[in-house]
Amino acid sequence: MRVNSILPGDCVEELKKLPENSIDLIFADPPYNMQLKNALYRPDNTKVNGVDDTWDRFSSFAEYDEFCTAWLRECRRVLKDSGSIWVIGSYHNIFRVGNIMLNLGFWILNDVTWHKTNPMPNFLGKRFTNATETLLWCAKGESYKKYIFNHKIMKRYNGGKQMTSVWRIGLCTGEERLKGENGGKAHSTQKPEELLKRVILSTTKRGDIVLDPFFGTGTTGAVAKKLKRGYIGIEKEPEYIALAKNRIDGIKTFFPEADWEEEETGKRNRVPFEVLLRERLIQAGEQLYARKTYNAAAFVLSNGKLEYKNQTGSIHKIGALIQRTPSCNGWKFWYIMRGDKSVLIDELRNEYLQGKRGI
Repeated sequence: MRVNSILPGDCVEELKKLPENSIDLIFADPPYNMQLKNALYRPDNTKVNGVDDTWDRFSSFAEYDEFCTAWLRECRRVLKDSGSIWVIGSYHNIFRVGNIMLNLGFWILNDVTWHKTNPMPNFLGKRFTNATETLLWCAKGESYKKYIFNHKIMKRYNGGKQMTSVWRIGLCTGEERLKGENGGKAHSTQKPEELLKRVILSTTKRGDIVLDPFFGTGTTGAVAKKLKRGYIGIEKEPEYIALAKNRIDGIKTFFPEADWEEEETGKRNRVPFEVLLRERLIQAGEQLYARKTYNAAAFVLSNGKLEYKNQTGSIHKIGALIQRTPSCNGWKFWYIMRGDKSVLIDELRNEYLQGKRGI
């Protein structure tokens, strides 16, 4: 399997040549089967350059369904158990594709709406302007739970806020849009790099392999390279292959996000309460105070347990007892007095962690 390469040929046949369980992420931008019958003109009688390519034409819905079933089945075969797949489409095809994916065993994790900030108008004025496309993000199956999702990286990328499933991104225009020999669009459906950047950054790690079975002019490969990921593209049109190769070979710099690391989760914050006594952040005999609504206090014992009304237990157990609930996060429940201020014990834990990391 040659990483960082473009495989010329039919996507189904080339997918069959790839090893089973070998790909970390698949991004697929298949033909939409837009069923255009006639040319479309603007009010000034100029022709709209829509999607009328031969690769987007199918004789029937049955033929399109058969095609999608074939390539999606092979994608599932080559996808690692820890991998995931993104498929993009419009209202013309995404509902059919989604149904096929579920029938093949894929499990939908999110449907992401690409809200185009500069959509093409509806020139005939007979429908709403179509300003969205849908991306289906799926795991290999319902039981495949170890897929990658870089939650903290995406939150950082989104200015400290959790990213939603609605992405406001403009169509591919300007210098990013590749031009053909006649000066027109080289590819009728070239996707913006920002769209692929979010897909790859959120669901892969540095060095992972990203497969695009409908490579076109190579947006997936270009973004993968800029994020220090490997890529494999499949494309049957020679002119697209030439454009994609030239585009990717010309990349000399990386996105700064390529070196962002997902912080360790879970274990990093697993600090036993007694460690705070050992580090003298809390003293045995001091009192912890529950949230104000409970008006309760407990004594800290030398073994890291709490004593409350002749009962002893962990900060979590005693907190649950006071709240009369099955469980309690004691770190967020108990306060301690420092001078005239009440301090959440979780802040003392963070103080310990920061000192341990040398921050």
